[in-house]
Amino acid sequence: MIRRILLIIPTLDRCGAEKQLTLLACGLPRDRFEVHVCALTRDGPLRVPLEQAGVPVTVIGKSWKIDPLAYWRLYRHIRRLQPDLVHTWLFAANAYGRQAARQAGVRHVVAGERCVDPWKRWHELAIDRFLARRSQQLVTNSQGVVDFYGRHGLPADRFLVIPNAVEPAEPSPISRDDLLAEFQLPADTRLIAAVNRLWPQKRVKDLIWAADLLKVARDDTHLLIIGDGPQRWRLQRYRDQIEIADRVHFLGERNDVSRMMPHLDCLWLGSEYEGQSNAILEAMAAGVPVVATDIPGNRDLVLHEQTGFLVRVGDRAGFARWTQYLLDHADVASRCGQAAVNRVRREFSVQMMIDRHVALYQRLLDSPANDGPPQG
Repeated sequence: MIRRILLIIPTLDRCGAEKQLTLLACGLPRDRFEVHVCALTRDGPLRVPLEQAGVPVTVIGKSWKIDPLAYWRLYRHIRRLQPDLVHTWLFAANAYGRQAARQAGVRHVVAGERCVDPWKRWHELAIDRFLARRSQQLVTNSQGVVDFYGRHGLPADRFLVIPNAVEPAEPSPISRDDLLAEFQLPADTRLIAAVNRLWPQKRVKDLIWAADLLKVARDDTHLLIIGDGPQRWRLQRYRDQIEIADRVHFLGERNDVSRMMPHLDCLWLGSEYEGQSNAILEAMAAGVPVVATDIPGNRDLVLHEQTGFLVRVGDRAGFARWTQYLLDHADVASRCGQAAVNRVRREFSVQMMIDRHVALYQRLLDSPANDGPPQG
């Protein structure tokens, strides 16, 4: 019997959870599951690969933080679709989707908590605690997320950790020389990149500071900041104030990171909290050494002095020091890069991630819901 699965997420932007949902939706076996995706707020660029894979996409059009009409449209959509299982992703979809699914009579509900979320206020955590009791399973990508929510009253025994996944890296369609020429950089440039949303959590200012420290030690490093967000103008102003615009380049949102990644000498991630970084996984898959903050999530991916290096949150000198070490020791950089590729293939393949979700869905669908009768 083919079972109908509905995945609900706030948007289809090119972000971490959205990438993982897309990999999952496109890869679930069609002889066992009929897959549908619902974007609660808006769609985005990831709608294209979903539709190319034959996955129907519905956009609800939530406009306000509290939007009763959007909730009603979501409820009606679920009632019409009659999925066997609903899997929600991220806070807004978790809040709207779980309640609407229960009210629509769905017996099997899974919720995805994808990140450590210190930004949540008491009432948002209260919603999480209430709806956790109405979820058969809570799925996350990192033990650090389990620990965070356990401290805030969610039942740790309902969490299942399924790590993020990444596709094997493809060879870049352009040469390194062509890439450097495209950005009008010298032929001897050593490329460092930060790939993330420009948001306070990511602490990109620390990375600009680290780039300035690195400039004192050598004259060939350039930092590419890939991504966009509300902090961009502040970060650009800071870069200009410390007179390092010749070494730090804001590239904005890009849909071609995969062609740049193999040519990087190092990837930086300065976040103060994470779930599990897709940027780190993509760098590891491409054989690029990583220097990242020593936090849960990053620690799951980067093995210190094996696939890269971990530094304290805010340790700008640490970023500069370990990057200098990698650039000065090509053998170490090569060894870290190859160890990263091997680790991704062994522990973070897309097929492993899909298989773990298949096992979860099948287990839940083959057993009765365990948290009371459906509501509505």
